[in-house]
Amino acid sequence: MSEVKAHIDIDAPIETVWETIMDPQRLGDWVTIHKSVKDASSPPLAAGATMEQCMAVRGVTFKVHWNLASVKAPQRADWQGTGPARSQARIRYELSENGSGTRFTYHNEFHPPGGRLGAIASRFIVGATSEREAQNSLKKLKRLLES
Repeated sequence: MSEVKAHIDIDAPIETVWETIMDPQRLGDWVTIHKSVKDASSPPLAAGATMEQCMAVRGVTFKVHWNLASVKAPQRADWQGTGPARSQARIRYELSENGSGTRFTYHNEFHPPGGRLGAIASRFIVGATSEREAQNSLKKLKRLLES
């Protein structure tokens, strides 16, 4: 398993941040590894919402089927994903008011296929990419919402 946790403070109301991150059609505006989305449930998203997301990491394109496992607007959303070769991912978005703005905490757990060998290969292939892309995505979201 690999795990990434990152946060950023955004000078925008919590509702604005929530509406942006929870709109599947806006993923391309801020998620750096995002390529496309299809079959997405319509906002506002509720538990059970789904989408198919195409992403690319290190030149490798792959699809993930996401299910919104739980949601408490506008504070928390928990996504569960299934990717290639039955890989699994969990993403949690947590938002809290921070003065006149919002703190966005992003937490990602990735479980590669293949047990221990898969985990070792994943660390070698992905390296620090997940952490870097999470930070880059949060910075891109901040620029988008503060402009």
